[in-house]
Amino acid sequence: MEISCLLDARAGLGESPVWSAQEQALYWVDIIAPALHRFDPATGACHDWAMPSAIGCVALADDGGMLVALRDGIHHFRPATGALRRLAHPEGDVPGNRYNDGKVSPDGYFFVGTMDEATLSAPRAGLYRLGPDGGVVKIRGELIVSNGLAWSADGRFMFHSDSKAQKLYRYDYAGGVPSNPQIIARPGETDGRPDGGATDQGGLYWSAGISAGVLNAYTKTGRLMRRIALPCAAPTMPCFGGADMRTLFLTSARHHVAPERLAALPLSGGLFALRLDAPGVAIPAFPMARVPHTGVIK
Repeated sequence: MEISCLLDARAGLGESPVWSAQEQALYWVDIIAPALHRFDPATGACHDWAMPSAIGCVALADDGGMLVALRDGIHHFRPATGALRRLAHPEGDVPGNRYNDGKVSPDGYFFVGTMDEATLSAPRAGLYRLGPDGGVVKIRGELIVSNGLAWSADGRFMFHSDSKAQKLYRYDYAGGVPSNPQIIARPGETDGRPDGGATDQGGLYWSAGISAGVLNAYTKTGRLMRRIALPCAAPTMPCFGGADMRTLFLTSARHHVAPERLAALPLSGGLFALRLDAPGVAIPAFPMARVPHTGVIK
């Protein structure tokens, strides 16, 4: 399989690729050198917006702006002006945590998780849901590193992982509420700990195996159907895009990669792409119309 490096970005911690069908462009973030990036695959053009603190994830909003999760909460960001407006900060009272993986659900909620950045071992992180009314609901707690959010093509299932606990979950999903969590896989270090994820129209969940330099494809029951070795040491998150939604974009990291691994895989931290048979599940934009300036934890 041909895997191309679209951009030798040398990102410390590249994450959260999001495809804009309207712009035919890819947005992604570097958490460590905090910035939002835009890449145009047709021209190779890049644009960058520096952020005031670590940016865990980004999502499109339907008003032309974006949602960005910074250290001090979830913000609305306008690329045209650089303006940031905080919407909510559900973990303002948890020192040592930061926001991590986030994604808009098929029915327009923004789900975002946190992680124990201080020790990478304490189950003190959570998963939250920001609604179109600005309200924030805590979905679950006792996570170490919340990650891997994605939904099945029919919207009936939500996938989610705890990277450091090495657990991949599937939930039933309806009306903005995930329920009945089931552990469907426990990928270890050599399998590829589950980082970010994306789903295709054929029923597979594609998981970045950050610890093994691989991309793993699972069925909804957790059966491993495919494993693809990658030209980077630490893949972080896949995202489907392109005109036919059959291009899988992939971010990666250089941070904490051993020098000998970087010598063998010098493109680590780059932005990659490969072509797959089944098109991906499109991620909607977050509806901003009714969102007030602050959120309330219920």
